[in-house]
Amino acid sequence: MFKHYTMNQVVLPLDFEMKLQENDIAYAVNHIVEHIPEESFVGFLRETGCPAYHPRMMMKIILCAYTQSVFSGRKIEGLLKDSVRMMWLAQGYEPSYRTINRFRVHPEVKELLRQCFVLFRCQLVEEKAIEEEAIFIDGTKLEANANKFTFVWKKSIEKYSSDLVEKSNQMYAELLEKEIIPEIERESSDELSKEELSEVVKKLDEKVKKYDQEIEESEKAKDRKQLRSMRKEPKQYRKQFQDYVIRKQKYQNDMEIFGNRNSYSKTDHDATFMRMKDDYMKNGQLKAGYNVQIATEGQYTLAYGVFPNPTDTRTFIPFLNNIEERYFKLPKYIVADAGYGSEQNYSEVLHRNRTPLITYNTYRKEKKKKYKENPFYVSNWDYDSDSDFFTCPNGKKVPFQYLSNRTDKAGFKRTFRVYECEDCSGCPLRVHCTKAKGNRKIFYNAHWEQQKAYIREQLSKEETGEIYGKRKIDVEPVFGFLKANLRFTRMSVRGKSKVENELGFAFMAVNLRKYTAFRQNTSLNYNKKDSSYHFLITGIFFNFIRASYVPAPIYTTRKYAIHDYLPHTSKPTPCRFQTNTLPSVAPYKFQTLYFNVPYVTSQFLLLFLVQFNIFNWGKGRNSVFEN
Repeated sequence: MFKHYTMNQVVLPLDFEMKLQENDIAYAVNHIVEHIPEESFVGFLRETGCPAYHPRMMMKIILCAYTQSVFSGRKIEGLLKDSVRMMWLAQGYEPSYRTINRFRVHPEVKELLRQCFVLFRCQLVEEKAIEEEAIFIDGTKLEANANKFTFVWKKSIEKYSSDLVEKSNQMYAELLEKEIIPEIERESSDELSKEELSEVVKKLDEKVKKYDQEIEESEKAKDRKQLRSMRKEPKQYRKQFQDYVIRKQKYQNDMEIFGNRNSYSKTDHDATFMRMKDDYMKNGQLKAGYNVQIATEGQYTLAYGVFPNPTDTRTFIPFLNNIEERYFKLPKYIVADAGYGSEQNYSEVLHRNRTPLITYNTYRKEKKKKYKENPFYVSNWDYDSDSDFFTCPNGKKVPFQYLSNRTDKAGFKRTFRVYECEDCSGCPLRVHCTKAKGNRKIFYNAHWEQQKAYIREQLSKEETGEIYGKRKIDVEPVFGFLKANLRFTRMSVRGKSKVENELGFAFMAVNLRKYTAFRQNTSLNYNKKDSSYHFLITGIFFNFIRASYVPAPIYTTRKYAIHDYLPHTSKPTPCRFQTNTLPSVAPYKFQTLYFNVPYVTSQFLLLFLVQFNIFNWGKGRNSVFEN
């Protein structure tokens, strides 16, 4: 027998919400977007044209699609016709893929995503899912939507530009020497600007036109031939200078695009070529990508940033500024790996009255026994603070010589105390001590050494050491969830502003997937616990029944043999059960049992109170996770 099934019967449409499970991810998406303030959508309003789709609905469907690892606009459009949760969130609307793609790169979406992250963090704080004690910072590189052969290198452009300046100056000097054109006014004698090159082209063009006019006016073939040969050289110079003007403009545009970077992609000008972790050829191949920084707690992404430079050290301070300006106030502890350990970063965190739990490059190396026993490391040398000199392994003095100031590309200034050995000639340990041609020099940064000692002290404490130990299990899994679980490994849009929007959707999708999974597992665990308590109560009930009867020496053929019972007495009341329900085998057909009724009544009352309390306890715990 089969259940009734027919395709010819009209089925009334029902609310799609009835098809969703209790803790479906669509509820989490709807909850977070519905709490965005109404004034955040003012930028999407327009007075003319067809009414637009509501930004809340567009945010919901794109977020929900990203949680399902769907990033294509056409596939999102397909989900609106197939997916129940997408139909419920869209409430019957079906925007086209063009509308979806235009919306997710809209400049106002960046503010909506910021609101989502702030609201999501407030929700986690309210539910005590995070402690607000520390944030864990790390970065990864994601491939841009650009071909790997579209690179432009800054050094190459600088070389070509310098060659252009040299050749243009040389050719201009030839023009003046041959008196083809008169001298023009120049701002600088070092190079010809784009305007000056254009002026040279204009002078050469006038010269060529003059020859053209003379050729037309000449009647003799011999004179025309001579004029054509004289016109040939100015035409060649004109063509060359026209090329110089185009190249000069191109090189200037390239240098503006570079900024502080060393490369960019022709397809996506904001992308920088950097080494990716997924180097399948193992040859250090460079690809156009972005350096993505995140701040997490409890494996939830609380803030993110996109940077063009590949190194994490130079992104740390701008990312902290971004967090405080757009997301939340920095907590007490800032935790990061050794890639962020530098004198400038430590100084910045301490200046903000926060505690940096950030190791430096040689932190683990300095803790090893081999390092501590190596006599050629300066940290293992004896130091005389009164006379300000070190003592090398050969017993010679290395006194202070002078101060050296160095400024890096970021403009940060470092001060080094330079020490130099008295005489390294003829030293038997010279091969192991130094490779310099002269005496060994030591560049000692006192401020940096103090910061290193401070970090070692902080990480040696039990409380801060335990916080730093959470770094690998807090921030690293987020990138695993993003790349492996969500399968988000490459951008779908081009341009930094558009990439920031897409990454916002991706990280929020990871947060919502984890949050929903946590709620589902928690709800499942509590349901299992409730059923186990019911099983426990049933077992207790059966056990105290077994323990409260006594076999009666009375034989009876009646169905029940109940003695007279008065409520104020404790006289047992006999009650007969069938023998096969008893744990022991009786030698006769029926057996009479005696129950102490006051005792049984008190046990039932106690059992009822225990069950009532357990039910209320479970209900109270489950209410924490209600929307």
